[in-house]
Amino acid sequence: MNFTLLRASIIAALGGLLFGFDTAVISGATALLSEVFELSSSLLGLTVASALIGTILGAMTAGKPADVLGRRKTLIWIAVLYFVSALGSALAWDWHSFLFFRLIGGLAVGGASVVSPLYIAEISPARLRGRLVAITQFNIVLGILAAYLSNYVVAGLELGALEWRAMFGVEALPAALFFVLLFATPLSPRWLTARGRRDEAAAVLASLGASAAEDEVRQIEESLALERHSLREPLFRAAYRQPILLAVAIATFNQLSGINALMYYAPHIFRMAGAGSDSALLQAVAVGGTNLVFTMAALAAIDRFGRKKLMIAGSVGYIVSLAATAAAFYRYGTAFDAFGGTVVLAGLLVFIASHAFGQGAVIWVFLSEIFPNRVRARGHALGCFTHWFFAALISWTFPVIAEVSGGHTFAFYSCMMVLQLIWVLKAMPETKGVPLEEIQKRLGIE
Repeated sequence: MNFTLLRASIIAALGGLLFGFDTAVISGATALLSEVFELSSSLLGLTVASALIGTILGAMTAGKPADVLGRRKTLIWIAVLYFVSALGSALAWDWHSFLFFRLIGGLAVGGASVVSPLYIAEISPARLRGRLVAITQFNIVLGILAAYLSNYVVAGLELGALEWRAMFGVEALPAALFFVLLFATPLSPRWLTARGRRDEAAAVLASLGASAAEDEVRQIEESLALERHSLREPLFRAAYRQPILLAVAIATFNQLSGINALMYYAPHIFRMAGAGSDSALLQAVAVGGTNLVFTMAALAAIDRFGRKKLMIAGSVGYIVSLAATAAAFYRYGTAFDAFGGTVVLAGLLVFIASHAFGQGAVIWVFLSEIFPNRVRARGHALGCFTHWFFAALISWTFPVIAEVSGGHTFAFYSCMMVLQLIWVLKAMPETKGVPLEEIQKRLGIE
């Protein structure tokens, strides 16, 4: 594999590592935040969801600067937002200032979820695109594991009133590193071509290992059809109905699995199942480790077996594990014994493994593939907006609903995954190994 291509992909995917860290770091601080700011269940849900409100805004707006400023420059600004959010959250002087800086972090997460995989997809050859884009997902879960480990280590330092501040402040270090490294990455050749800078695009493609850079630039130009289409062309047209529906569906199902409820509330869920505070943080580390291992397996499999087979395997695992977790909560209620707690831990480990091998690995790859060049940034942003809208909804309501019935919560997620399995079997196309310009033809887009 070309070194420049691999280096650029890994650096861009650091936006995913910060995405994962920012997503999961608050899970270790929910109890402390509830105590410091005197939060009810509904206000705790709002506090957790504040970052997700930012991700909705970030996902909605990232497509425009990605088209105008370019993919790399937009990622540089995203790194700045991550840094400001980390320091601001750590130094927050009251609940409202904490919400504000968490919302800033959410803007960065939403933007990174759009631009990082988009950039990697546009620099990657078709035969490697799946695993290279999936590096973003690998870094997301690495960031989640890093957050769980960081929280566990910080809790062990017994910092007292500074503990929750230290948990959030740690993120400033990788954010600064991300900012510096981005200056070593090339511009997107597809963005350069769209701007009429074909010689620069050809030079970048050659540096990335393309054997026929001029031919590839010509194919990109044909797909853009610049003589008939504009980058300002509306996304919501009949011609793009199929990729729009595919993007909205995969993003909606991703969150209706309950994955972000687990990411944000892992220690809280384990405490519901009878674990002590230290044990709950350690079990959250086990969740993060399982996520990482099965994401690595998915990276090896996604370009060999394809997106659809991974989604089928993940859907089946979702259904079984969520049903088992729901059954445990129905059986034990609020009086868990050691066996019941073990069933919940095992069920959620199978759940996270199913997510990592299926939806988690596939979603960002699939969203970056199904839209044509001329609307890819905005189409990807639509999918990310849908993802984060439902993430905010699930995370905001989880503490209140789970307080009433943990069984109902996980049973609902299991039923939603039955619907996902049906959608995958009936409607999801396979994009493995297909050039980006060919995918749009297969979806009936001229």
